[in-house]
Amino acid sequence: MSDSEPIVFQRAETASGPSVPQRSNRSRVHHGPISFDRRELSQLLGMYGRKVAEGEWRDYAIDMLREKAVFSVFRRASEYPLYRIEKRPKLARRQGAYCVITPSGHILKRGHDLKNVLRVIDKRLRLVQA
Repeated sequence: MSDSEPIVFQRAETASGPSVPQRSNRSRVHHGPISFDRRELSQLLGMYGRKVAEGEWRDYAIDMLREKAVFSVFRRASEYPLYRIEKRPKLARRQGAYCVITPSGHILKRGHDLKNVLRVIDKRLRLVQA
């Protein structure tokens, strides 16, 4: 609680009503930041390791915010992110919790499975027979 927030006292309920406020199932309150779990981090860092070995990427950053977790990859440490991989649990039932975003803000791919979403970045070159 900060100094600017007023202190609000609630009136105690009588014996006829509940003393603890009831919440519906729809209003899930998530306290704290959203984060990647071990399986997701394994996939992200595996792809990052391959790209570092190829010489494409040099640095990464992980941000854990209230509504999303972001894994950003950089070509150089002092630049803007080359790609941002975001996890937004609120979109899990709609478009999918994961998305890959370019520096200009375009969404390359969005989906429910992180492995499939990362395929848009981790395309391997194939030899084409003429």
